[in-house]
Amino acid sequence: MKFVSIIMGSKSDYGIMKNCADTLERFGVLHEMIVSSAHRSPERTHNYVKNAEAQGARVFIAAAGMAAHLAGVIASLTTKPVIGVPMKGGAMDGMDAMLSTVQMPAGMPVATVAMGKAGAINSAYLAMQILALQDDELNIKLQEDRIMKAKKVENDSNEIEIRI
Repeated sequence: MKFVSIIMGSKSDYGIMKNCADTLERFGVLHEMIVSSAHRSPERTHNYVKNAEAQGARVFIAAAGMAAHLAGVIASLTTKPVIGVPMKGGAMDGMDAMLSTVQMPAGMPVATVAMGKAGAINSAYLAMQILALQDDELNIKLQEDRIMKAKKVENDSNEIEIRI
């Protein structure tokens, strides 16, 4: 069974990361969601990643704030794609998490998306695009979603548009 794994460093990340899960659900993509910390529960994190990979996790999404080592730790444990979602908070309001997530050493890639709701949603879309490389049905759903988004922009414009 193929699925996406969503791992949050703290339960406080759930309010944002629920947007990721909701997006995956809207497309019918199986996923798991857990809380596990790179620092406070390293053994749990290690065991979960290894077990999830063995059970069919194809992409890992890691949400963490402050030092934000979760995505990097996950990347060190698997060769599956890892997407990092930096979370706001702390003394630098999330910039520390952004820099920590994006600045990975060569050979340990972590795709990094924006902070907040947009990042949570984009992490789901990026995970689905990765899965769609081998899933034609999901690829068609993503293409249809793009068409609907383009039509919405046109409809929104038609409501307010003024042209000479």
